[in-house]
Amino acid sequence: MILVSAPVESPALALPVVELRVERRTLMKRLWRGTAADGVEFGFELGAPLKHGDTVWQTDAARYVIVQEAEAVLEVLIGELPASATAGIGWAVGNLHLEFSSEATRLLTPDEPAARQLFARIQINFNPVTAVFRPGRFKRSVDAPLVDELGPSHKH
Repeated sequence: MILVSAPVESPALALPVVELRVERRTLMKRLWRGTAADGVEFGFELGAPLKHGDTVWQTDAARYVIVQEAEAVLEVLIGELPASATAGIGWAVGNLHLEFSSEATRLLTPDEPAARQLFARIQINFNPVTAVFRPGRFKRSVDAPLVDELGPSHKH
């Protein structure tokens, strides 16, 4: 078993990728085990959680990359919604202490009964979809940079 304490700082991006598929809730942990697509086993003792796309190990032949598994989420298409409506939806989801992220064209939250009830109550159309959900990531427009995570001051 290969022990990993942090992602590779400067991965060789030209190397072929071997996927290490991981569920989102496992990625939030600092101690866990996983097996890559080629059967190589890893143990993780991390100072900070890993993220989708992190290279955790590399050899001369390949690099091992975290691939977060897709999950059931609710998607709200932003379309022509005014910014105030988008902000209101974000506030309502956060007020229920549900996780949330925004992309340039859609808002995402886990597919949970509380989220479905909330959207029905505030009359927001949503689509149940499967996607890689990365809470705390916010993109305000197609051209805007991605703001990754809420920052170290955000604690629950």
